[in-house]
Amino acid sequence: MLAILTNGLIMLAEIAATVAVAALGYHYPMYFAAITAALTLALGARLEYARLTHELPFYFEGGGGRWRMAATLAMTAGETVLKAALAGIAALVTFSGTDQGRLFVVAVVFGVAVYVGAALVRRLAISFGARPLRWGYFRLAVPLGLLFSLALAFLPAPSFTDLGRQLIFDLPQRPSLGQASELLFVLKQKFDEMVAAMLAWLLPADWARIVGALVSVNVLTGFVASVYAAVIASAVNAAETRML
Repeated sequence: MLAILTNGLIMLAEIAATVAVAALGYHYPMYFAAITAALTLALGARLEYARLTHELPFYFEGGGGRWRMAATLAMTAGETVLKAALAGIAALVTFSGTDQGRLFVVAVVFGVAVYVGAALVRRLAISFGARPLRWGYFRLAVPLGLLFSLALAFLPAPSFTDLGRQLIFDLPQRPSLGQASELLFVLKQKFDEMVAAMLAWLLPADWARIVGALVSVNVLTGFVASVYAAVIASAVNAAETRML
């Protein structure tokens, strides 16, 4: 009975953490982007170094030496900073905009992706001894990005007439961050719709839409979701280990 109650509390904590992350992005996109970049930087500095110390011997023969240590540190710094910057930008673009209805849908889909990722990593940790932070950070970005992109593929895309009207009449000469992000999102939607229309010549319409979503830039948001999924799964796994 105690184990069931503990598992229930852990699951509620996991859901609460996921909702908090999505709500932060929805209400405070600038803070969310900054936290995402800082979190990715902190995780990457540790995890990228651990990965490279095992990866470089796969490509290069010989002992460690100073050159390998220097190369490991340089590559760790470069990849960590680059991924942190990309994660911050992707987080900001994902949750910035002027259409609150669309942003709410994005927040819900993002939250679902984070929860699915955290639950998957937690199951891998329980069943196969996977390390939550490493699996989440390195292996979840693509599947969560595909999940996020497929869900958003069903949002209606604007017509060329509406898009032209927005560009000519509604967009000021110096648009705000929200206005620029909203325009970027509708342009992505229209581009994805055009890709799906081209693929429809080769595939059934529904399959063309799915394949179009798979190559959408919305997939990049999967890395943001994977970072939070990794952190939540790691925290939940640690709590579960202590309590059970």
